[in-house]
Amino acid sequence: MSVRDATPDDIPELVRLREVLTERMARDGSPVFEHWQEAYAESLRERLGSPDTAVYVVDAPEGGLAACGIGLIFDRFPGPALPDGRYGYVQGMTTDPRHRRRGHGRAVMGALMDWYRAAGVRKVDLHATSDGEPLYREFGFVEDGYPSLTWRDPSGRR
Repeated sequence: MSVRDATPDDIPELVRLREVLTERMARDGSPVFEHWQEAYAESLRERLGSPDTAVYVVDAPEGGLAACGIGLIFDRFPGPALPDGRYGYVQGMTTDPRHRRRGHGRAVMGALMDWYRAAGVRKVDLHATSDGEPLYREFGFVEDGYPSLTWRDPSGRR
């Protein structure tokens, strides 16, 4: 199995895998809005190949994608825990249900972590489904001592 950079031709499959992840997130209680797919595809078209975004995929033997994951790098104000202000966020880690338990997610996550290290990123965050949490813990992800709190617009507007 090999991990590769995603290309624009992979966008329909990346959207499909994100739909798989969205269904799983909904079972864990995450809110799910409709009609996000085109905005997601457009964002992928804009960001693929940019220096602050890595999109890695594993091809499925029968065609399409078996797994994917996205790494993003953001800038915040520097501070004592983050001297350069740069941090990473892992998003959209998904393995097609037909290809699970074969190491695809681990390979994608390994590629993302190598990318972060090469970029000098010292802190990476993610939100895990209950299925993915054990894998991320293998890579050294832990609760960081502060609660993860989220605000959502109560009106439900996008």
